[in-house]
Amino acid sequence: MTIWADSREKERAIKQILKQFDDAGVKWFVSKLPVGDYMNLDNPKVIIDRKQNLLELCNNVCQDHKRFSAELERAKEYGIHLIVLVEHGHGIESLQDVLHWVNPRLKQSPMAVSGERLFKILWAMQNNTERYSVEFQFCDKRETGQRIIELLGGNQNG
Repeated sequence: MTIWADSREKERAIKQILKQFDDAGVKWFVSKLPVGDYMNLDNPKVIIDRKQNLLELCNNVCQDHKRFSAELERAKEYGIHLIVLVEHGHGIESLQDVLHWVNPRLKQSPMAVSGERLFKILWAMQNNTERYSVEFQFCDKRETGQRIIELLGGNQNG
């Protein structure tokens, strides 16, 4: 397996991910991807878009909705299934868990997006298969590299 990592990923953020690739014997290289952040060269029809937490994802689907949905539409147009992998941890292991997420921004603004509202937006995107081919997956930051390998078709032994 060889993984193509997007060059726009911050080096500090992906250092641990690349180490996990190395530890698993997975080859990788860095260059600009047209969509998302990680792709297996053996299966370019599945791409991972990594998000550091639910706040980043919330910002993408709310404040940057037009740009984010355009990226999802572009992926669908290219025949790519996009997996948005959110490194949130703290009990968020599935889309259903987002329902119970308490957005820390609610303390400053009662107009901030609640977990329930974010869940509804993500659920609608994931289930709008006419417009998008996207699914939302969740993991802890400590396991991101391994989850990327698994989601892109690799296994625990490389």
